[in-house]
Amino acid sequence: MSERKLDHKDILYSNARLLDPASNLDKVSDILVIKGKIADIGKRLKTQGTSKNIKTVNCKGMCISPGLIDMRTQLREPGYEHKETLESGARAAVAGGVTTLCCLPNTNPIIDNVALVDFIKRRSMQMGLGRIYPYAALTQGMNGEEITEMGLLSEAGALGFTDGEKTISNALVMLRALSYSNAFNALIIQHPEELALSNEGVMNQSEISTRLGLSGIPNQAESIIINRDLQLLELTGGRYHVSHISTSQSVREIRQAKKNGLNVTCDTAPQYFSLNDLAIEEYRTFARLSPPLRSEKDRLAIIEGIQDGTIDVIASDHSPHDEDSKRLPFAQAANGAIGLETLLPISLELYHNKQLSLLQTLEKLSYAPAKILNLPVGRMEKGAIADLIIFDPDKPWKIDASKFISKSKNTPFDERPTQGKVYQTIIAGKTVYTSEDFS
Repeated sequence: MSERKLDHKDILYSNARLLDPASNLDKVSDILVIKGKIADIGKRLKTQGTSKNIKTVNCKGMCISPGLIDMRTQLREPGYEHKETLESGARAAVAGGVTTLCCLPNTNPIIDNVALVDFIKRRSMQMGLGRIYPYAALTQGMNGEEITEMGLLSEAGALGFTDGEKTISNALVMLRALSYSNAFNALIIQHPEELALSNEGVMNQSEISTRLGLSGIPNQAESIIINRDLQLLELTGGRYHVSHISTSQSVREIRQAKKNGLNVTCDTAPQYFSLNDLAIEEYRTFARLSPPLRSEKDRLAIIEGIQDGTIDVIASDHSPHDEDSKRLPFAQAANGAIGLETLLPISLELYHNKQLSLLQTLEKLSYAPAKILNLPVGRMEKGAIADLIIFDPDKPWKIDASKFISKSKNTPFDERPTQGKVYQTIIAGKTVYTSEDFS
């Protein structure tokens, strides 16, 4: 079934397993999309009187769910288009079932003004491949000193404020940011890393780092910043989000803060619950990440945090790099891995390993980030925007980085056997991706 034949806005998807984490819906039914929105949900829906050119797609029992929402990606444009562009990132996203994504401001120039926020939004609308929302820099030039104009940037469409891969190290700056953000209900996003402890490190501090002769980064480099920021949050109020947590200590800190009633949320990335620092054996630079891959104990703690709700969201942490940045001695290679096209299948390992239900897994990938970001997507109900994916959660395949749509191929999951394949991605009723083997 070709994408061209399905590229219209009025479609009846029949015989599908509908999965909506927001309403706890899990049933075989039909879903009718009219003019880009969900018009009806139910068994044996009729199309008479709705649209003359409506098409019917028999899903043959495959799953339909809200499109995935990825709240942490690096798309590299403007400035680093040799690694990724907005278009190549968007095409990779829809191939992975991601219909909405948020990009970090660490571009060149840095996204710290209204003109660049407008540029990202305008390019997203022109491409029509997905919803791309920018975060704005929390400090001017991401220098960690002067806070940006949060009010103007929020009004322009910035969904949150972060210095990307840089930590707000100065406690006074973070205090002011949290206080100031209250006036705009702005989301403050932190990359937690105490540089005094991590600056020389290139991997997790462990017996493995000692054996490999590589400088280690202790868990405390992450949890110390989180602990400090949570105390500031208690003082100021505000909305505080911690990105890609990786340690058992971080899970404990955030779990307790939530019990204490603080307005804190957090995400992790698939690599932190599916890999540990053994993946670095033989100095595999594609497994050099920030934060680094941690111990097996930490990996299990991350899974536990996902299960009990301490960890709200699974995000790809998509960090594309060109080959020259990765094919270097381990200590000199760039941090980061791509993740848009592996976000769903690696996350589904939680379902296949019986650690989460299918609805719980999808909730971490769609409804939860939509709530945090205050976006009108991530739900499957009458009147909702028809951002949908058709997928088979059990389809076995082997990851092949050479076939990725992303311009960069730096993944630690290359050749990993997995389950879960996206067959079609729909944005506002329009089919933007169809797998070659969807029929």
